[in-house]
Amino acid sequence: MSRKISQQTLDRRRFLQTTAAAAGSLTFAAPAILRAKGVVEKLNVAVIGAGGRGGANLGAVAGTENIVTLCDVNEGNLNRAAAAHPKAKTVVDFRKVFDHPNEFDAVIVSTCEHTHAFATLAALQLGKHVYCEKPLTHSIWEARVIREAAAKAKVATQMGIQIHSGSNYRRVVELIQTGAIGPVREAHVWVSRAWGWQSEADAKKHGDLVSTQDRPKGSSPIPKGLDWDLWLGPAPERPFHDIYFPGPRWYRWWEWGSGTMSDLGSHWNDLPFWALKLKAPLTVEASGPPPHPDLAPASMQATYEYGARGDMPPVKLTWYQGVNKPKIWTEKGIPQWDSAALFIGDKGMLLADYGKYLLLPEDKYKDFKRPEPFIPESPGQQAEWVRACKTDLQTTCNFEYSGWLTEANHLGNVAYRVGKKIEWDAENLRCPNAPEAAAIIRREYRPGWKLI
Repeated sequence: MSRKISQQTLDRRRFLQTTAAAAGSLTFAAPAILRAKGVVEKLNVAVIGAGGRGGANLGAVAGTENIVTLCDVNEGNLNRAAAAHPKAKTVVDFRKVFDHPNEFDAVIVSTCEHTHAFATLAALQLGKHVYCEKPLTHSIWEARVIREAAAKAKVATQMGIQIHSGSNYRRVVELIQTGAIGPVREAHVWVSRAWGWQSEADAKKHGDLVSTQDRPKGSSPIPKGLDWDLWLGPAPERPFHDIYFPGPRWYRWWEWGSGTMSDLGSHWNDLPFWALKLKAPLTVEASGPPPHPDLAPASMQATYEYGARGDMPPVKLTWYQGVNKPKIWTEKGIPQWDSAALFIGDKGMLLADYGKYLLLPEDKYKDFKRPEPFIPESPGQQAEWVRACKTDLQTTCNFEYSGWLTEANHLGNVAYRVGKKIEWDAENLRCPNAPEAAAIIRREYRPGWKLI
């Protein structure tokens, strides 16, 4: 007697198969010390970067785990965190954290973007679980190094893109992957934030934190308690100026950040990346103001072309930031959401932001019955990682997934900075038609700093 299998069961099986395939070699085994204890009740956690996002990540795990080490180049951040965790060791130079590997099981990295890879790789090489803020790394080469190191380490990893843990993204992914709007051949993502290189008038209009047309010639007094040399880390030496610090002022400067493209791109491009099973694009073409040697632009756009993936057809994904918007938005062919992702399928469209979505045209989908949810809910980005550190459950933003996402986001900036449509050879990390991109894909570090 045959047994009828429901569509919901098939959908769930399809998702689980996809997740397992994506995880690949990242199915991890906890370090021997943890396995010897069985299910670990509390992790011993080292926190590198204790202010800003670091403070938020610290707070998210402090109630359930042991905070044993606190590290920050800013004495103010370090002292505030130490006051809340007086038993924790305090360190200024994150490299010294790894001199005592037996003191911790897991590491949270929330430094500025340009030092992410250095702290993260050191932890992975010691077999420690790692949570790293977005974007995972400062460059494409660094992202590849981290992704491959994580696969070898077989530990629990997670990139800090909190929206990924929400229910809304899960429901959108389910709709796209079960064909609610048919095969998707075109997608658009736009964010309204306009921070970066622009006129002083535009900076004021768009609520930017600072405005400059070039690198300042002078310097400012270094704030008390800030180790500026350590803050610079592998980046070239440069006099301190208050236009760079504190965050997120630094993120617009190429030496330390990647602008909005890789910052908010980590959140917003995550949705089509997940839903459409994207990895490496074939080509990328970008446009915007003439590239500035030091500053990322406030407004720009980049178009990615991806090949077929399994039963999914080739797709073109375009990213817009600042004043740039898709033509269908400017012509009011869709609701005027300030920031959103739009999927255009053969049968309809899906518009989504962080907390809601619409199937379009609405009258066509008014009686649509969506599939029962089949992607498991997350306890939260940090909690999901903690759970994975203690069990064999996977995180959804492990470094396998987020490494590819980070590479793709950085490629948008590469295409913009070289000023041409680039072809991408993902296997060899090069642009065959733009050899000048090599210096952006992998940069030189300051003497005394080496990643591998």
